[in-house]
Amino acid sequence: MLTLGLDVSTSATGYCILDSCGKIIEFGYITLAKIKNLHLKGDHFRKEISKICSNHNISSIFIEECFQRYAPGMSSARTITRLASFNGIVQYICFDEFKIHPSIISVSEARKLCGIKTQTKKKAGKAVKQQVFEWVTNHLGQNWPTKTLKSGPRKGTITIVGEAYDMADAWVIANAGFVKSK
Repeated sequence: MLTLGLDVSTSATGYCILDSCGKIIEFGYITLAKIKNLHLKGDHFRKEISKICSNHNISSIFIEECFQRYAPGMSSARTITRLASFNGIVQYICFDEFKIHPSIISVSEARKLCGIKTQTKKKAGKAVKQQVFEWVTNHLGQNWPTKTLKSGPRKGTITIVGEAYDMADAWVIANAGFVKSK
């Protein structure tokens, strides 16, 4: 009984697989940033998720619900529509590959089920996404993938890859689904 959690984005989709005890079996991301067309992103996602399907006996899939409303200062309506379209493509591919109906879970419900409490950026002094990332890092004791900067004033500096945030969000979704399924 394995649980797959997905944090869907058109630039990188994070995934996390948990075993029947809620322990991480596999953790990663699928890079999509350089692929421009949604259909081609879908094709690439299918190739990668097919590998997961053949390597793991997934019994439940949880996917983060995409934004339901426009908020000033956040993503544009065009971006939200594009993300919603890709989220639908991912849901279909998951159903087609695993023969499982994915469950959609809102980010607020997922964070609540995981016990993650956040504050507004104004109160916390940092973005909610950063607060969640730090909470997951502390909770899991996770070492994230890194890269060495190759140019600019910070050349040679080792930093955490941006996709680590997608991985952390995928764990939140997978863990929330695991908790919800109990």
